[in-house]
Amino acid sequence: MVTRLNQAQPYALGLFRIVIGFLFACHGAASLFGVLGGSMGGGTVPAGTWPGWYAAVIQLVGGTLVALGLGTRIAAFISSGSMAYAYFKVHQPESLFPLQNGGEASAVFCWAFLLVVFTGPGAVALDRLFSSRGRSTRESEPARDKAQAVSV
Repeated sequence: MVTRLNQAQPYALGLFRIVIGFLFACHGAASLFGVLGGSMGGGTVPAGTWPGWYAAVIQLVGGTLVALGLGTRIAAFISSGSMAYAYFKVHQPESLFPLQNGGEASAVFCWAFLLVVFTGPGAVALDRLFSSRGRSTRESEPARDKAQAVSV
């Protein structure tokens, strides 16, 4: 049983990354474009306002990149930091505990993205597609260089 779970781990991490990224991107889309109910029950965040508009951009872009698995660790790190900022600047001054201050989503997204930073993208990520191409190219260069050195 444990062996099967270990074999499925990259796929579970990939699915986790996709779901968390998608949900985060939906928050950004709601704030920026007013879709899915809009920001705070309707409407959009005015362009350029601090910190709401910038947070929404991070949510939309960061969530999309994490969901796709492209630049995953960096996007997850920035997204995690933005949610830590949101928790400590917006929610925590109201009360210490997330259940009392309405910061559950900020806290969960912060820790979920931090987990992705350390675990990586898992399976089915564009990062893996590009890194495997880059690795195979780099691995073939030393072999080519050796062949050229032998022929000279």
